[in-house]
Amino acid sequence: MIKYAVALLFSGALLHAQENVQVGDELEIGKSETRMYQHIELPRANFIIKRGGIANYKALKGEKVVVTSIKENEDGSKMIKIKRKNGHRFFGSHPVVAVNYEKALESGEILTQ
Repeated sequence: MIKYAVALLFSGALLHAQENVQVGDELEIGKSETRMYQHIELPRANFIIKRGGIANYKALKGEKVVVTSIKENEDGSKMIKIKRKNGHRFFGSHPVVAVNYEKALESGEILTQ
């Protein structure tokens, strides 16, 4: 019985640790379940092309990113803004993108390190 209680405490601590994101944390963009990312607010292809970029969404998988700002919405969800760790822009045109952190973490679109 004590083993179950200890396991429950550790699993609760791990779940809580995933939700505590801070400015400067490094994350990785994972694989999307669909063709487009659902919880990472990426610009549509026509806006990328208008700004002189290349709309290659597949190239995002495995990209290391850094959290630049955190905002908590009225419903309690966290919206974070991320930029690429290497300093380049997303698609060559957008310096930061917004992410619904909890939903992206659940779906595997964002991976913690």
